[in-house]
Amino acid sequence: QVQLAEFGGGLVQAGDSLRLSCVVSGLTFNIYHMAWFRQAPGKERDFVAVSSSSSSGGRTLYADSVKGRFTVSRDNARNTVTLQMSSLEPEDTAVYYCAATRIRLSNVPSHYNYWGQGTQVTVSS
Repeated sequence: QVQLAEFGGGLVQAGDSLRLSCVVSGLTFNIYHMAWFRQAPGKERDFVAVSSSSSSGGRTLYADSVKGRFTVSRDNARNTVTLQMSSLEPEDTAVYYCAATRIRLSNVPSHYNYWGQGTQVTVSS
């Protein structure tokens, strides 16, 4: 059974940093592209960042809104993908989800097969 579990959400102030982790079990982690998405109330689920599988060269892609502020990384030995967030803004408030796919390195939610339950990040001004 595939499981993705996110950790690290919380309430922070604008300008603060926060680190999210996603621990994965039940699949061969290093062959999956691992992404972070987020969804604010009343809005669609948006792409945040993705870390490619090992065979795809360990590339990373970011949404324009988080470039230079967020960093995605993965530890294949520990089946973990991490999202380090800095200079947080109230607009970053959302539920953050990690997701896994083998299909392609993508920013489209429907391309992802497996999802975590999400973790809430709230940034106060």
